[in-house]
Amino acid sequence: MNELRPVRAPLARNPGTPLTLDWFEDVQVNLSAAERRAASLPARRSVKKNYQAAWLVRAIQCIDLTTLAGDDTPGRVHRLCAKAKRPVRDDIVTALGLKEMPTVGAVCVYPAMVAPAVKALEGSGIPVASVATGFPAGLTPLPQRLAEIRYAVDQGAKEIDIVIHRAQVLLQDWAALHDEVAAMREACGEAHMKAILATGDLKTLRNVYKASMVAMQAGADFIKTSTGKEDVNATLPVSLTMVRALRDYGDLTGYQIGFKPAGGLKTAKDAMNWMILMKEELGRRWLEPDLFRIGASSMLADIERQLEHHVTGRYAATTHQPLA
Repeated sequence: MNELRPVRAPLARNPGTPLTLDWFEDVQVNLSAAERRAASLPARRSVKKNYQAAWLVRAIQCIDLTTLAGDDTPGRVHRLCAKAKRPVRDDIVTALGLKEMPTVGAVCVYPAMVAPAVKALEGSGIPVASVATGFPAGLTPLPQRLAEIRYAVDQGAKEIDIVIHRAQVLLQDWAALHDEVAAMREACGEAHMKAILATGDLKTLRNVYKASMVAMQAGADFIKTSTGKEDVNATLPVSLTMVRALRDYGDLTGYQIGFKPAGGLKTAKDAMNWMILMKEELGRRWLEPDLFRIGASSMLADIERQLEHHVTGRYAATTHQPLA
């Protein structure tokens, strides 16, 4: 098989816009229709054999390989970065006919672990992403959240995953949300900003759409479903609502915004389902790592297991492809 080589050309940053309520204030989202559409996506497209293997290789290239544990150490981060650089065993890469080892989209860590990650990934071309702004709750004072962003960037993070203040969505205080996210975007400097909406806390799909639009108007380069710490994380109906918001934003401004589902995605089948969503709703361009990321850790082991089955015809034990 031939490798699906990712697009590497730099994407124009989203400069944002002034808060424009007319773009979203009266939006209506039909919950049952969104659920029906989301349920139909995996059933509408069947990807098998070499095509499935190619899609799974692309999924690897879109993973933000993540560790966000309270007991993270530089050693654990170093091992995760080693896996990021060589996510699949050499014999599987050879059997697939790939010309080179695929690598993940980024490694995502806490700010205190950015420096060890940058050192471990030196020369690999893999960027370091850092959560910031009082992750996961986002309830620390704004000056501290902005200082955390600047610290992570100073340590070498090229991507910053910020969390929004969910109460501003629940209270419909769109001006406050826009101003805070815009300040975070400014603090990021040249680092790309992913805005985590924590959709499980936003209660309705209308709120999800509106929060997505405000985050993009404030300059978010990506919108991301969840921190992984909410009771409900990434779901297909929520993701459908978000990708339609970013499609609408693109139609209005001409800027392409990325999307990142995170939280609860664990299997190769999950990766395929979200890639089908992107392909069906936004087109082939949103299967590139500059516009699509998957926040995951254990998913990589299952993808490697599925690729091993593709080339050998046998399923390995789940412990055969361990992560750090």
